[in-house]
Amino acid sequence: MATIRPIARLFLVAVFIATAFGKPAANDDSTWSEVDHSAQLAHKRARSAHAQSRTAPTDQERTPDYWTNMARASIDEALRLQTLNTNVAKNVVLFLGDGMGVSTVTTARILKGQKAGNPGEETVLAMDSLPYTAMSKTYNIDKQVPDSAACATAFLCGVKTNFGLVGLDGRATSKNCSSAKGHEVESIIDHAERAGKSTGIVTTTRVTHATPAAGYAHSTRYWETDSDLSAEARENNCTDIAYQLVEEAPDIEVILGGGRRAFRTSNMTDPEDGSNGLRNDSTDLIQRWLDRKTGRARYVWNETEFSSVDPESVDYLLGLFEPSHMRYSVDRPNDTAGEPSLADMTRKAIQILQKNEHGFFLLVEGGRIDHAHHASKAVKALEDTVAFDDAVQVAKDMLDTSDSLIVVTADHSHTLTFAGYPDRGHPIFGKWESSQVKDDLPYTPLLYGTGPGYKITGNGTRHNITDIDTAYKEYTQQSAVPMTSDTHGGDDVIIMAGGPMAHLFHGVQEQHYITHVMMYAACLGEYTHDCDMRTPSVNPRHSRSAGMSRSARRGTYVITLITITSSLFVNF
Repeated sequence: MATIRPIARLFLVAVFIATAFGKPAANDDSTWSEVDHSAQLAHKRARSAHAQSRTAPTDQERTPDYWTNMARASIDEALRLQTLNTNVAKNVVLFLGDGMGVSTVTTARILKGQKAGNPGEETVLAMDSLPYTAMSKTYNIDKQVPDSAACATAFLCGVKTNFGLVGLDGRATSKNCSSAKGHEVESIIDHAERAGKSTGIVTTTRVTHATPAAGYAHSTRYWETDSDLSAEARENNCTDIAYQLVEEAPDIEVILGGGRRAFRTSNMTDPEDGSNGLRNDSTDLIQRWLDRKTGRARYVWNETEFSSVDPESVDYLLGLFEPSHMRYSVDRPNDTAGEPSLADMTRKAIQILQKNEHGFFLLVEGGRIDHAHHASKAVKALEDTVAFDDAVQVAKDMLDTSDSLIVVTADHSHTLTFAGYPDRGHPIFGKWESSQVKDDLPYTPLLYGTGPGYKITGNGTRHNITDIDTAYKEYTQQSAVPMTSDTHGGDDVIIMAGGPMAHLFHGVQEQHYITHVMMYAACLGEYTHDCDMRTPSVNPRHSRSAGMSRSARRGTYVITLITITSSLFVNF
């Protein structure tokens, strides 16, 4: 027995040495977040894919080991994600790509990679690296294929509704003021403000357009300014969306986008293009917005003024950079007055909102993706999607997903198809030829099911695009059905998320589920009391009950090692 005890102690010494000083873990930072780690994994994949060459396929890709190693890394990541982040979300950022269906995400991914000089297919978008995904069913309660207004009411207010309605439930009908009375629904912005959080809206559309309007208004989407109101609406005292933003939703701290004309009167001249405002009520709502603020408020309308805004010196910021929608990203250089990018606006908004110790909710919309799709201009749509992804990266860089939930999704899809059999790395906007094409004419792998690109010649064949630059930003993709505008698509859209409670995004869900997960994560509205069961500031993964950092564990091991060794020699 005297011999066994020293041997047992020596064995324990060996175990502690191996544990304390063995091979370090791949990530030696106890404060990692799933988004950051996923981004590192994604970067490693993309870098590995082109370590030897920027042509495709690479020598590595031709070997089984390459794909096995990538799969092993993905499995390791999936296993790590089994440790769930159940923190309370102090901050919530919802990124909404309007019209950003799965085909748009895929082709924008390729575009972003090709802009960096790579084949493109292997590229990992910022939104791709968010670790949790689900699919969203986008139908409205009265339409198979939805519109943005009803979809926005679903993902901002938590209820599905009728086509064309913002902030109203399904008992209301579009363009009928009296039907709206008593059927208003509150948005996550309302709940966040009530909880003491700051809120913001950033969009490339008019700030009174369908998606942002669902965050604060109760209306049909078509009543953006008072001159849009019907006689029935005036008789029943319904107000326009711009009026509701200023007079009935005064607590939104940051509002950035386009749409000056809805806030300015018909006798006011726009400072950029000389056009007149659209208001008939003689109310300058921009000045009214400034007058109503008790804190430090500022209004800006061009890039120079925007860039001069010090986030520390303002509590409220209103930026309206165009009379109507903001420019497409490829057209921004042509704007003489200048306007910020979506990434710039996202950064400024977060800098202002994060001053609130209670956190914030921010909606960021890449709204012109949808408009470009309607025009069947794939170049503009995908360039705007890349710009949207750049904004997602800004949020990921600025926020810690231990207490910040980031959600990326779309309201609906479009009829954009990505088809044919182009070679790997083929220019995403390029033409392709195939012996299977019956009219022997080239086509673009990017096509639309409906839209203005339907063109048939006198002899009944498709328009010949051989000598046309299909990568030109104004090129209109060919379509199967002649329509003045491409329609929305009714297919499901993807949800990507990271941060507290992001794991609740799983499977196939109704679109209104998005609001409820965000509110549950942040303990807002009906989920306020769920905070009692969760920790608002300490991630269970990082608490003492869940384990210490590697450096702390090493210190503990060393102390234990010394104690065991001392005991060993004493007994010898």
